[in-house]
Amino acid sequence: MRPFPTVSQYWNPKTETMPREELARWQWRKLRRALDHARGNSPFWRERLPEGVSSLEEYVDRVPLVHKSDLIAAQQEAPAPYGTIPSTDPALAIRYHQTSGTSGNPPFRTFDTARDWAWAVDMWCTALYGAGVRAGQLGCVAFGYGLFMGYWGMHYALERIGGTVVPIGSMDSRSRVRLLIDRRIDVLGCTPTYAMRLVETARDMGVDLAAEANVGIVVTGAEPRPESTARAIADAFGARVLNFAGMTELATVFMFECPAKPGGCHIIEPGVIEEVLHPVTREPVGYGEQGVRVTTALGREGIQIFRYWTDDLVVKRPWHECGCGRTWDWYDGGILGRTDDMRKVRGISVTPVMIEDIMRGFDQVSEYQTILRNVRGLDTIVLRVEPRPAPAAHRSDPAELCERISAEMKRQLGLRPEVELAEAGSLPRFEVKAARFHDERAG
Repeated sequence: MRPFPTVSQYWNPKTETMPREELARWQWRKLRRALDHARGNSPFWRERLPEGVSSLEEYVDRVPLVHKSDLIAAQQEAPAPYGTIPSTDPALAIRYHQTSGTSGNPPFRTFDTARDWAWAVDMWCTALYGAGVRAGQLGCVAFGYGLFMGYWGMHYALERIGGTVVPIGSMDSRSRVRLLIDRRIDVLGCTPTYAMRLVETARDMGVDLAAEANVGIVVTGAEPRPESTARAIADAFGARVLNFAGMTELATVFMFECPAKPGGCHIIEPGVIEEVLHPVTREPVGYGEQGVRVTTALGREGIQIFRYWTDDLVVKRPWHECGCGRTWDWYDGGILGRTDDMRKVRGISVTPVMIEDIMRGFDQVSEYQTILRNVRGLDTIVLRVEPRPAPAAHRSDPAELCERISAEMKRQLGLRPEVELAEAGSLPRFEVKAARFHDERAG
């Protein structure tokens, strides 16, 4: 493992180490201004935000939850394209983004003013600096620089910290692997799926990234991933792989994995208020209990968000269980999955992350696809697996590989899938978020 900067330094020592009581007062002051701004300027929020909210506790009690469907519905109203949501004249926008719309629903459209973007980039600086990124390092961000918010904030934060950004948006994977080596890149940002794509591409090129490249930090985000995937990326790059998460609805990152607590992702609490609620009762859950994130943004003036039901599954832990000195609570394992990704198969809950965690244990598999089907009247998991090319002397017996995968799925999930072999190179590869999980059952 390459040398790593100390974790005892902070991007903003005052906000990162302030006592919890002072932090709560800080959040309330920012929230009170945000509520006043929204009620005075946004028709959408004026209808939803009650008057006279006088504390954080009252805010949680009186303000209703908002869902993505509510936001998208409001954007279908005039004036286009933002509907009744904006709290600031969109003419003040310096940038436009939207969600991917991959669910089949219209995308959520958003803009940022200059002040919004300064706040969003500072949130990213907090996260990157906490992860060990420092001035003078070379960084690159492997994404398409499109309408999706993605890693835009990381690009600008690298510059603000004092790093040098090498743009690779238009390159294919082979060119990116070569550039990582030739330019001695220190910091790489991409989705976990794409990091694994680079690993596979390097392997096909005969390149040992851990030996030949210089990457010391891989910042992964934009999708849940199991710890087994992080380990595979870390081993291949010889780097620290740190878990970040952000949202287009927030315009920025809201958590980052702390090197002092592997798997522990600090919430950037001066910028967001994060509640964790029971997925059914909608009541608050305690530390150590799994629930759904509900988020409020404290630093945005154009498109504001209050008590937004994210569908992200998390487990919150108290700040003092991390030794880095920050007084911010943290999520154990980051985003563990999503309620809208969960499917019932013969009464058992199954998520894409569960399948991925199992499949990362089979080095002989280069790619896979999960399909939920109704087979002879029974809900069935069909796994299509693509064996990794190998010399004949080291090649696994296909039938034996399929049986081992099936048995491991049965052991860990309680379900035995049908495992099918796919031709080499026949399954899709992904450069942003993976789409390996398909439910073909009626309804």
